[in-house]
Amino acid sequence: MAEKKRSPSNREIQSVARALNILEVLSKAQGEDRGGEMQLGEIALATALNVSTCHHILLTLMNRGYVAQHKRGRAYFLGLKIHELSSNRARQFSLAESAMPELRQLNKVTGENVHLAVLQGDDLVILAQLASHRVVRVNLDAINLTNSSHANAIGKSILAWLPDIEIERIVSQKGLTQFTVRTITDFDDLKENLRLVRRFGYALDREEFLPGVASVGTALRDQAGTVLGSVSSTLPESRANDENIEMVKNAVLECAVDLSAKIGNPKINSF
Repeated sequence: MAEKKRSPSNREIQSVARALNILEVLSKAQGEDRGGEMQLGEIALATALNVSTCHHILLTLMNRGYVAQHKRGRAYFLGLKIHELSSNRARQFSLAESAMPELRQLNKVTGENVHLAVLQGDDLVILAQLASHRVVRVNLDAINLTNSSHANAIGKSILAWLPDIEIERIVSQKGLTQFTVRTITDFDDLKENLRLVRRFGYALDREEFLPGVASVGTALRDQAGTVLGSVSSTLPESRANDENIEMVKNAVLECAVDLSAKIGNPKINSF
């Protein structure tokens, strides 16, 4: 009888699975009397690995900062990179929760969709959103924003404040996908657009990402100038006349000033 093939969704990359098992064992040890530290032999036994294989995986995890080792006693424990990732995620949840009063006010003032977004790695991700109460409105629920940071105000307002080398790296990784005939697909054109975002303090998208959709966004930064995310408002192009765009722009900038004051940087985005 032929062996039943496993579904592709159930397949695992063995080396990755082994590394994750080690991290999980070390994480579990943090809640025990051993203080989160384990010897090589203990880790190998707990993960059902031979000592040599376990040691090589630990070395890789150490090189990347996910595991550390005491010089005395040679015990292993979770590295700073794990805590950094956890801390970043916690900050994002905290940011979304803290921002809700200001986002609700922006939603009320503009009457349009409101978004709070961040870059997770190189991916543009919506942390919080409030829908317009108008009959005709924009629905981004089913829209994948992952590769769209160059094409909408949500992402451009973040990209504009990143170092040039970081912008180049993200564009090299993600490309400049053409979503509409108005999408910026030339890197020099994008750099010029981002320069204007920095100059005027806000990003504008007029059907660059979705036909019939306009958006206005601005960045949120901390006291050190580090980009935390962006606040934006999205509306149908049919309502995006000069008067409405000006109103939405001012409301978005005011929201960003209020949020920046809340997170300890009252001068940011004050133009």
